[in-house]
Formats: sequence, C-alpha cells, structure tokens
Amino acid sequence: MNVINSGSKEGSATHMAYLSLREMILTGVLPAGEKLKIEQLRKLLDIGASPVREALSLLTSDLLVERIDQRGFRTAPASLADFEDILDTRCAFEDMALRRSIAQASSDWEDHLVLSHHRMKQVAGTPTFEEAHKAFHVALINNAGSPVLERYCSQLYDLNIRYRYLAASGESYQSRDISAEHSDILEATVSRDAETASKALLNHYRLTGAYLATQLSGL
Repeated sequence: MNVINSGSKEGSATHMAYLSLREMILTGVLPAGEKLKIEQLRKLLDIGASPVREALSLLTSDLLVERIDQRGFRTAPASLADFEDILDTRCAFEDMALRRSIAQASSDWEDHLVLSHHRMKQVAGTPTFEEAHKAFHVALINNAGSPVLERYCSQLYDLNIRYRYLAASGESYQSRDISAEHSDILEATVSRDAETASKALLNHYRLTGAYLATQLSGL
C-alpha cells in the first residue's frame, strides 16, 4: 500500500480519495476495466480534481488502476489469466513467509495471532469482517522478518479481493466452512508444524481459486 503524506489539507484529500477509490475497486463498485472519469469521481467524492488524479496515480502502483493515455485511467481489467497469476504468486510468497514466521516463532507472535483469529471470529458476518480477516492473514506471516516480502503479500491479498467478492455470492462458495479452514491454519501454525500449516493455508486459497476459475472461464 502507498504511503501518503496526509499532514496537509491537500494530502488529506488525496488520502481520502485513495482509500475511497481503493475500496470501491476492491469491492466491485467500480467494475474491472471501467474507464475512470476525473469529473465524475470528483463529484462522487465531493473533492477537487487534483486529489482524485493523484489518488488514481497512486493506485496504479497498487496494480488496481491502469493508465490508458496521458491523463486517462481505468480500473485494472479482470481475467482468468490474471487471477491465476495472482493466486500462484500469492501462494508462493505466503508459503515462504509463513514458513519463515514459524521458524522464528515466539510466544508474543503466537499470542497476537490467536488474538487476531479471535477478533475475526467475533465480527463474522459484519461489515468489519474484511478488515479483521486481512489482519489475521497478515498476522500469520508478519513474523517472517522481511518487510519487502510482507508488503508484497499484503498487495497480493488486495489484488485477490476483487476476485473473491465474485466467489462470495456463489452457493458452492458459501457451502464451505471457512471458519474451520481458518481454525485449521491457526492450530497448525501455533503448533509450529510448518508443513501442515502451509498445506492448510494454500488449500484455503486454492479452494477459492478452483471455484473462481469456473466463474472466470469466459473472460
């Protein structure tokens, strides 16, 4: 995620625009591949054109927005090939990060992980679940000792969200016991069983991936 200097009025407006547009792209309010018109977004967010343009420029480095000409933008397109690339890369990076985290496990890290899992369960089915869900997955890998690796994992999580929102509406996706999958990942991780933890985590991702592949096969 980009770091924005929000100390000034202009910086605050850019920060607000960045967060608002990012949320709308991740959740599909702004559909994949849609041209983004500065004037329309300015009116929607009730701010100036300059903060909107700066926010869109920041979102290009997050791979959520693409430039289509010198001053134009569109939301990043969605496709099966793109999703599979994101999924494969995410699995490779998070496998590495989780194994490193477990290898360097401490009681403080495990306590934080258990707490993040508990908080996520508490808000299941509420508007704050997504934030708590990401916090749990970040907690799994933030003991790896590699800020660069952790940042890439966080970015890949966000890129995957747009596709996961597609899956969440399907009956076969809803029939999964996601809570049990999270519990299995947690149990293996705090037991410091890297093989089982990694297998559970990657299976968690690939179950969603298999469902999404059927949803996206026409793209």
